[in-house]
Amino acid sequence: MKKAVILFSGGLDSTTCLAYAKSQAFDCYALSFHYHQRHAIELNAAKKLTAAWGVTHRIFNVDLQQFGGSALTDSQQEIPAYEAGSSDIPNTYVPARNTIFLAIALGFAEVIQAKDIFIGVSHVDYSNYPDCRPEFIASFEKLANIATKMGTEESDIRIHTPLLHLSKAQTISLGMTLGIDYANTISCYQPNEKGHACGWCHSCMLRKKGFSEAAAIDPTVYVQGR
Repeated sequence: MKKAVILFSGGLDSTTCLAYAKSQAFDCYALSFHYHQRHAIELNAAKKLTAAWGVTHRIFNVDLQQFGGSALTDSQQEIPAYEAGSSDIPNTYVPARNTIFLAIALGFAEVIQAKDIFIGVSHVDYSNYPDCRPEFIASFEKLANIATKMGTEESDIRIHTPLLHLSKAQTISLGMTLGIDYANTISCYQPNEKGHACGWCHSCMLRKKGFSEAAAIDPTVYVQGR
């Protein structure tokens, strides 16, 4: 089996991405990040899911709170409510987060000799984050093959984005065919101490929209029944 590193938060998208990689017969190494995010409770979901699936799991600590710049790493900033159709980049964007995470995943992949890295970004239903765009992924893959010993010698490192052109509804439909129980995932930017979702942040609203359009029951427990 070929080894693959999967960027894994324990949320809906990354869980679907991990399940997809497993379905493609990869030996999966899930990599999560404690970056001092306000929703670090998502890591509990990541631990439970990887344990249930028997997947090797590591949590990497990187303190992005040190430079802040995002409502997800700065508790003084408020999480904005979802605005349908907005083209603005919300303050939940974490500066260079996917670049940082992919760079760390690339280093880990080189150590374990994994030429495949999976990330669950989508360019369809998303919050206008610039590091979820196809051109970013293509550029990073090119970088990976010129900036590493493994890439220089073998030139076939791949960044897989199986959800890139899928809507949230399509992602959920794919996940259901892969046997995912989405009740075990956390997507909310500000869940309470029990892991219950707020129901109105960008991530919650996109999740709700996805289940509705997929004509599937949303198993998420929302605060006050939102």
